[in-house]
Amino acid sequence: MRIALLSDIHGNARALKAVLHDLQKQKIDRMYILGDICYRGPEPKNALETVRSSPAKVLKGNADEWVVRGVLRNEVPDQALAIMNQERDWTLERLTADDLNYLENLPESFVEQFSDAATMHAFHATPSSLFDVVAKDQPDEQIADAFISADTNANIIVYGHIHTPFIKTIGNKTFINTGSVGLPFDGDPRPSYVLLHVTDDTFSASIERVSYDIDRVVKQYDANDYPNSEQMKATIKHAKKP
Repeated sequence: MRIALLSDIHGNARALKAVLHDLQKQKIDRMYILGDICYRGPEPKNALETVRSSPAKVLKGNADEWVVRGVLRNEVPDQALAIMNQERDWTLERLTADDLNYLENLPESFVEQFSDAATMHAFHATPSSLFDVVAKDQPDEQIADAFISADTNANIIVYGHIHTPFIKTIGNKTFINTGSVGLPFDGDPRPSYVLLHVTDDTFSASIERVSYDIDRVVKQYDANDYPNSEQMKATIKHAKKP
């Protein structure tokens, strides 16, 4: 079985379509999208429609929650609150009531048993939060502790949120971060996703990168009169956290 794990599209429909095109060649059996579909990109509606027309099982991320109800104080630095709510309002203007209902009612986790050797617990940030940050460079024991409430039968723990892909085995569990399709933060501007290969008695995972027309997306921010476009264009181009 070949399983695609992707997250954090952030309204970058061109990056998403590049990944989906690559997945067609990979001949995957299942696909999971771990949230953050629309917000902070130049094509929120296109990205959402593409997700909804795909065969993926989809989770809610913190940015999906923000689109539905706005960004609250203490969820982001105080100096970013006003502009991030302007970005949210811009996104909201391009979506329908049905879109918002879809985002609001997305589940927050999946537990999937693929084989006797592979059970996955997937969520956006942690099992109990859409917002908590578990960074790649944290000590192994801190990473394991952050997910202590994950399903006890799961030996594959998958999340998004930090936009920095990694695969790490700690004890008897494999921890996977998908990175980001639309807004990478790891210095490589190409979309990332994870390919999980499962057989009856084993599994393996790999981080995949895909090229796409970044310059065209950068131009879309200006063409669509996006608020905070300079910061977001720099993030897209340089793959560094804003």
